[in-house]
Amino acid sequence: MFRIAKNPIFIYNDIDVKIKNNFIYFIKNNLKIKYFIPNYIDVLINNKTISLKLKNYSKKNISFIGTFRSILNNAVIGLHKGFKKKLILIGIGYKVSINNNKLLLNIGYSHNIEYIIPKEIKIFCKSNNEIIIKGFDKQLVGQVASRIRSFKPPENYRKGKGIRYLNEIVRIKEYKKQSK
Repeated sequence: MFRIAKNPIFIYNDIDVKIKNNFIYFIKNNLKIKYFIPNYIDVLINNKTISLKLKNYSKKNISFIGTFRSILNNAVIGLHKGFKKKLILIGIGYKVSINNNKLLLNIGYSHNIEYIIPKEIKIFCKSNNEIIIKGFDKQLVGQVASRIRSFKPPENYRKGKGIRYLNEIVRIKEYKKQSK
């Protein structure tokens, strides 16, 4: 991970970066992301690039600096382009709709499941069985997609019904057949 940390992070023109009190702020219009900077990492901002340096070398610090660089890079990309995940409902009668900042899922249970959408996330329903999740925080977009998928993960036996990611491949296993 240390080799990843040596690469600089390029900042787009529409994003402002500030460092105050061991926090780094990424600001674009009214969107703001902040991260805590550990004491053993120096963050240098030069000519629309961010570079990271270690103050003291230890195995833990070396392994974390690459992760920290990836987190900061995802913040820059998220504010510039945004992140998106797509989920598909597969099953007869499975439907999804949005009502008053709540995602309503009808996925074969005796009741509908209501999921309250976080403020930083935008969810769209392209059709009755497709969900598009958009946001500027990569971790939050993935977490929301994973939470929605956890309500009815795809089953491995018979038909593979459930909630899947767009290009997810579900291997259908052979189920036990009853003898007559």
